[in-house]
Amino acid sequence: MTRVVVVGDLMTDAVARAKYPLARASDTPAVVTMHGGGSGANVASWLAVEGSEVAFIGRRGADITGRNRDMELMGYGVDARLVMDPERPTGTCVVLVTHKGERTMLSDPGANAALSPEDLPRDLFSAGAHLHISGYTLINEGSRDAGLAALDLARRAGMSISVDCASSAPVERTGAEPFLEWTHGAKLLFANADQAKVLTGREEPDAAAKVLTAWFPQVVIKLNSDGALWYTNNRAEPVRVPAESVDRVVDGTGAGDAFTAGFLPQWLDGKPPAEALAAGNALAARCIANLGARPRL
Repeated sequence: MTRVVVVGDLMTDAVARAKYPLARASDTPAVVTMHGGGSGANVASWLAVEGSEVAFIGRRGADITGRNRDMELMGYGVDARLVMDPERPTGTCVVLVTHKGERTMLSDPGANAALSPEDLPRDLFSAGAHLHISGYTLINEGSRDAGLAALDLARRAGMSISVDCASSAPVERTGAEPFLEWTHGAKLLFANADQAKVLTGREEPDAAAKVLTAWFPQVVIKLNSDGALWYTNNRAEPVRVPAESVDRVVDGTGAGDAFTAGFLPQWLDGKPPAEALAAGNALAARCIANLGARPRL
């Protein structure tokens, strides 16, 4: 089994699910929950619960939420290598979910923004392991050096590397060209259709995937209710696998992270792309039915 080392964001998600259309400048009844989040930490959690050997590198605050997130990761079976920040709080994301399931996120990275190259445990970067890095680490200027250092350590150790594109709006603010330059050399890119469009300017996911293979040997584009596709530049057409049906979509928060965690072990084991895509879709469906970004134990 290939050990997966995840470098990324650790957050507490405050999720507010509105029962009715939002009444702007007034009150709307909602169900509000608090739980662990952060794209990188979500991927690590799902990987561990599904049986992978996984370590997570991140930074948390010296607060009760940071302690809870640390204990939560360990409960999932993650080798949590979290540095405690004495000044910044643990990151927080407010997730506003409309009555139709549409999400808007307000993020405060907190301690995530101070992740530094010195926070990277060198013993985790070794031949035969795999590095998965959350794009948020590279997009955030404060943690960018740590992300670049992790990529360099992985390349020097001969590790395989995958990168998640994070979120379309931050990537657009940062710029497609810098992001592609920072991540060049990774073997696998995960993006959704909006992120792929930001990176390439192409509306159609198939066309965007073909453009992205100029930087990455393999590309996976997550298509929400349409499933996902995989493409490599020696194929005429992408491999597509439809999404699994779910009875009711209440909140898709973290479903893309669950997909990544379902896809990666199959891909690392050399399984056919269609099989890896199907595994990713299955775990994404479980996440949606779970009503939360993290697995339920």
